[in-house]
Amino acid sequence: MILIDTHCHLYSEEFNNDVEAIIFRAKENNVKKFLLPAIDSTTHAAMFEVEKNFSNECFAMIGLHPCSVKENVEEELMLVKQWLDKRKFIAIGEIGLDFYWDKTFTEQQYAAFEMQMQWALNLQLPIVIHTRNAMKETIEAVTPFAKKGLKGIFHCFGESYEIAKQIIDLDFLLGIGGVVTYKKSGLAETLKNISLQHIVLETDAPYLTPVPFRGKRNESSYLKYIAEKIAEIKNISVEEVANNTTTNAEKLFRNFSGE
Repeated sequence: MILIDTHCHLYSEEFNNDVEAIIFRAKENNVKKFLLPAIDSTTHAAMFEVEKNFSNECFAMIGLHPCSVKENVEEELMLVKQWLDKRKFIAIGEIGLDFYWDKTFTEQQYAAFEMQMQWALNLQLPIVIHTRNAMKETIEAVTPFAKKGLKGIFHCFGESYEIAKQIIDLDFLLGIGGVVTYKKSGLAETLKNISLQHIVLETDAPYLTPVPFRGKRNESSYLKYIAEKIAEIKNISVEEVANNTTTNAEKLFRNFSGE
């Protein structure tokens, strides 16, 4: 059985002292690949260091997180473009719209999102989307690019079946993480009617820790609890969940070489 953590921030300072042990534990629990979404220029060096030290397991994305869209957005986007011109990445992400914390730079968030989606189309790369308090707006922004062939993941999905259907109709995948183990999330009910072919697994470590470790630091070895919960919801084996979600991830992220 092979699992892929399609979204984990193993370069975060929360892992500074034990990232090697974190990766070892995860591999002991069948997690064989770790995909690292970018945030902004303040975390690039740490992300690339983890990727370099664990080059057979860890694969970096590049992109500007919507919460990092500030006064220096043009400078940050220029850095993203420079990296894209310099080397290969498995995806552009995490990118998107976030109207939860601050709407000061709403216009700039839209512009940055659209620019990065166009880069992804040009380079035939998938995208990994962060959206918070902006699902309708995000789907509307993605739709014209999806019609041109853009693919990717709506990371940290926790919405209704109706919204899931809209995303699936765009030929995008749902990134399912620890939220599925939370009783009040309602996500278990949503997933009952969604085929495994539309799902990938993620932890978002160190955030959104699944039950039974909720409230503690998340790590990639806990991906098994997410897989087990989905297996329980669908009344199938964990192996079937692993096989399907891993196949989905490998199909979407074609370049695992990182070269």
